[in-house]
Amino acid sequence: MDADTGMHLLAETLLTAAKISAPILVGTLAIGLLISVFQVVTQIQEMTLTFIPKLVLVVGMFLLLGSWMMSVVVEFAKRVIGMAGGFGGP
Repeated sequence: MDADTGMHLLAETLLTAAKISAPILVGTLAIGLLISVFQVVTQIQEMTLTFIPKLVLVVGMFLLLGSWMMSVVVEFAKRVIGMAGGFGGP
């Protein structure tokens, strides 16, 4: 494997990881922001208040987007294995 192939593989790996994790991260960020605004408005300063909504959101996102995430990972794995076996190009 030369340096160009390695850099291409690294870039594709990071892009795939970002593509898979982005919906979960954006969702938890939005929920965290809404809960923080709610805590400021109501002056409820309970630290554990943010965990349950975030947990529910993450489980719901995995149930809704889990098959899409798995298909992205499987396609990436097929490309990498194809590159390693010499059957596919970069």
